Amino acid sequence: MRKALMAAVTATVGFGTPLMAQDITVGVSWSNFQEERWRTDEAAIVAALEAAGAGYVSSDAQSSSAKQLSDIESLIAQGVDALIVLAQDAQAIGPAVQAAADEGIPVIAYDRLIEDDRAFYLTFDNVEVGRMQARAVLAAAPEGNYVMIKGSPTDPNADFLRGGQQEVLQAAIDAGAITIVAEAYTDAWLPANAQRNMEQILTAQDNMVDAVVASNDGTAGGAVAALTAQGMQGIPVSGQDGDHAALNRVALGTQTVSVWKDARDLGRAAGEIAAALAGGAMMADIEGAQQWTSPGGTTMTSMFLAPVPVTAANLSDVVDAGWITQEALCQGVTDGPAPCN
Repeated sequence: MRKALMAAVTATVGFGTPLMAQDITVGVSWSNFQEERWRTDEAAIVAALEAAGAGYVSSDAQSSSAKQLSDIESLIAQGVDALIVLAQDAQAIGPAVQAAADEGIPVIAYDRLIEDDRAFYLTFDNVEVGRMQARAVLAAAPEGNYVMIKGSPTDPNADFLRGGQQEVLQAAIDAGAITIVAEAYTDAWLPANAQRNMEQILTAQDNMVDAVVASNDGTAGGAVAALTAQGMQGIPVSGQDGDHAALNRVALGTQTVSVWKDARDLGRAAGEIAAALAGGAMMADIEGAQQWTSPGGTTMTSMFLAPVPVTAANLSDVVDAGWITQEALCQGVTDGPAPCN
């Protein structure tokens, strides 16, 4: 990647004028900042761009796909040299990619798929995240009634996660050991929506629920709130992102796993790739890039980072990595798993 970045810094564009890194500005369109992890991603992107001598401008779509389109139009008008886009709606974002392509501006589809071969797709392996979630919950509850709290219906990651979960659970379903009694998408990934869905499912199932496979830490928090209101806290619940509140729930025993996707690594990669592409590097020349075919049959230039499941057995890892302080991890925990013991 650094080889590509150095090539980008010295790339010649236009009428033989070298584009230096300090001439590069990268625009980032955030779908929202409701998950705490996006601030971590942002800090890592900014640091990577600063290291490359590039500038940073951004916008917050506040969970509105319409606002995100106008935000990106504004970033293009400001003259950005590359765009990093965390898409609110994978389908609605298409005109923005077209507008960037018309201006020769490279686009990085950040964390969430934008099914357009002109975009560089940078994410974690979300199918594997789903597998990790299901494995942890299945190990804790090998029998019983399962609820699937899915992500946003406008985010392809929701279905990637669900697919990975199903791969792991299918054998137990076929054996009659577990039954999926309900599942629901969570509009906009909002914890309040997940909580409402979980409350309705508990009512419909007369609280006969033994495990919840929730697709991120925000939806897990909503599910745990609904379970706690019924005195059911402590049944297995999954999540992902390594949100501090979720890791604290793992230490407390109210969440089983949070699949940690180190946003610092993803953000750093995005900043480096954006600077390289802005400088003239080709997508295929980015170190670690691979060709990947989307569910819709689009061949994308992509990079997938590896996630790590965090359970009570390895909570010390996130402290040792500097992701969370021991104090924050162990807040309210008495005689919990290491390092909260």
